[in-house]
Amino acid sequence: MSRIDDTFARLKRSGRGGLIPFITAGDPDLKTTELLLIELAKAGADIIELGVPFSDPVADGTVIQRASERALEKGVSLSDIFLCISQAKKRIDVPIVLFSYLNPLLRFGKDRLADQAIRAGVDAVLITDLTLEEAAPWVATFRARGMDLVFLIAPTTSDKRLALIAQQASGFIYVVSRTGVTGERHEMPRDAESLVKRVRAVSDLPIAVGFGISTAQQIQRVWRFADAAVIGSAIVRKIEELKGAPDLVPRLGEFARSFVKSRFADR
Repeated sequence: MSRIDDTFARLKRSGRGGLIPFITAGDPDLKTTELLLIELAKAGADIIELGVPFSDPVADGTVIQRASERALEKGVSLSDIFLCISQAKKRIDVPIVLFSYLNPLLRFGKDRLADQAIRAGVDAVLITDLTLEEAAPWVATFRARGMDLVFLIAPTTSDKRLALIAQQASGFIYVVSRTGVTGERHEMPRDAESLVKRVRAVSDLPIAVGFGISTAQQIQRVWRFADAAVIGSAIVRKIEELKGAPDLVPRLGEFARSFVKSRFADR
């Protein structure tokens, strides 16, 4: 079993929902990213998604777009990110999912990417714009190294395509709660639960729900019908607000703990 498999098995045994925070690598800088990975693990994150900054993040809202711009201005590269992960992994064992668009990974090289990712301690890769038709070589490359390839499923995904994706996916399936880009929303889409039910009909993999999850109440709702909640823009916005603060890392950790504590609220 992979660390991601172990994590979801542990969550199931304890009857808890998982929390998956997202941050952008290199925002505000790589050293802080390393410290944030460690702090988020200490705060109770079950899995951490680490975004690869990209110049044209079409699935991301303005908050994460700005984070990518800040990281790219500092010249952050994939090699830098792998070094950052390897340093953090000396102190934590929380699974890390590398979250990226296809273009930076293609430029880096598929096999080189997989080799360096596994050495750094990456547990899975999620490629937002990798189509099912192009996925087979990536699936084979990662599986040969014991890494998971996570796929996104959107409300517009047909049942036929959903079943095909389920056959290729490993680790967990990321359900996009609504159409459009990432970003904080006041309300959860009503069809998120029905989409999760559609996924469960064709796959036994754990399901994480993301896009628009930004409050403890929304996380609690997700935990009623899915295995984990992904919170991205709210955390990235907090990092942006705290930029330059000497206590950025502990304050971000406390912010993350506020979501973890919702596990113990009445639901």
